[in-house]
Amino acid sequence: MGMKAVGFSLRINPSICFTQNPPKPSSKLVRCSLTPDGAATGLAERPWKLADARLVLEDGSVWRAKSFGASGTQVGEVVFNTSLTGYQEILTDPSYAGQFVLMTNPHIGNTGVNFDDEESSQCFLAGLVIRSLSINTSNWRCAETLGDYLAERNIMGIYDVDTRAITRRLRQDGSLIGVLSTEQSKPDEELLEMSRSWDIVGIDLISGVSCKSPYEWVDKTKSEWDFNSNGRDRETYRVIAYDFGIKHNILRRLASYGCQITVVPSTWPAAETLKMKPDGVLFSNGPGDPSAVPYAVETVKEILGKVPVFGICMGHQLLGQALGGKTFKMKFGHHGGNHPVRNLRNGHVEISAQNHNYAVDPASLPEGVEVTHVNLNDRSCAGLAYPSLNIMSLQYHPEASPGPHDSDCGENFVLHLILTYWFSVFPF
Repeated sequence: MGMKAVGFSLRINPSICFTQNPPKPSSKLVRCSLTPDGAATGLAERPWKLADARLVLEDGSVWRAKSFGASGTQVGEVVFNTSLTGYQEILTDPSYAGQFVLMTNPHIGNTGVNFDDEESSQCFLAGLVIRSLSINTSNWRCAETLGDYLAERNIMGIYDVDTRAITRRLRQDGSLIGVLSTEQSKPDEELLEMSRSWDIVGIDLISGVSCKSPYEWVDKTKSEWDFNSNGRDRETYRVIAYDFGIKHNILRRLASYGCQITVVPSTWPAAETLKMKPDGVLFSNGPGDPSAVPYAVETVKEILGKVPVFGICMGHQLLGQALGGKTFKMKFGHHGGNHPVRNLRNGHVEISAQNHNYAVDPASLPEGVEVTHVNLNDRSCAGLAYPSLNIMSLQYHPEASPGPHDSDCGENFVLHLILTYWFSVFPF
């Protein structure tokens, strides 16, 4: 039986797309994907989806892909996440506002989505980039497919794209601005110009993800998911949590260990916080550049020394600036659930969950500030303490979600030991 040939055009420049050292941004567009062109003679309809989307990076590379979720055109910063699981928690982490998240794990969507694993009330990321989209879901908690979930929330996604090649490019050249588009009417040159005229540095992203008014948080970690229940009989302490993009599981872990929590907006005045007479103040995680939110730094300054404080991720960076230190943008940041961190006080190593593009420069910190944790991948600062002002902070996410639970064990400075640190170590 004869077979009719199906034509494909290979739009690849091998010298550019498969070298160890990708080129710096240029004015030229480079097509970097294997894309089907035109129908074969006599073939009425292909039984598979064709490439209908593009990711255009500011370095001039064009990546053809297939779309799922929402349609349209969106600009954002492309970062890669090395987590093997937990894509729903990643989608709803406010710290990804303004970013396209590229998952290095190739197979995404096989467990679908549910309504228990969300870290916030909505998706804040700009888009999702994956290698392979699961065509089936298999999980007893699955409520709908990943594609339907993204479409309902107007979030763009693409698949069947070479995520390994893009990740290598980001590791070598650093995070890049990109444009996702399903609009065939927009030429590549227009999308490239969009990517080069937009920047995430210096933009206040916190105000767009923070709550608008204070509220009380009461939910605890559900018993079936509670991996560490030590210390549940502690006295209740009143904690004010500044919402710079706070994750639900940070609040659940605090509530599980006896904290009475009031969550306040990022612009909440320090004077109002102090009037509430809290036992401690938490500065949460959040998206973007800490230097773009000077109002938050001033709030932190006004609270320091008056009440014990703890910072996570963005909160850690804001504390560093409030103490007189400097922050800087990392080459491609830390995003994933497998980052090793050494606790310098006891020598133990934790595998941590991280999500940030900025770091505190320890050399810029004043005398008396102690670096307590160090990321073992690049030696960046992962934790601070300033005992004279009752300050402690971590760059990573001790509640995980998603990620390993190393940072919730009793031998580390993590959420359930904040109370010990605040109310036992610090006399006040």
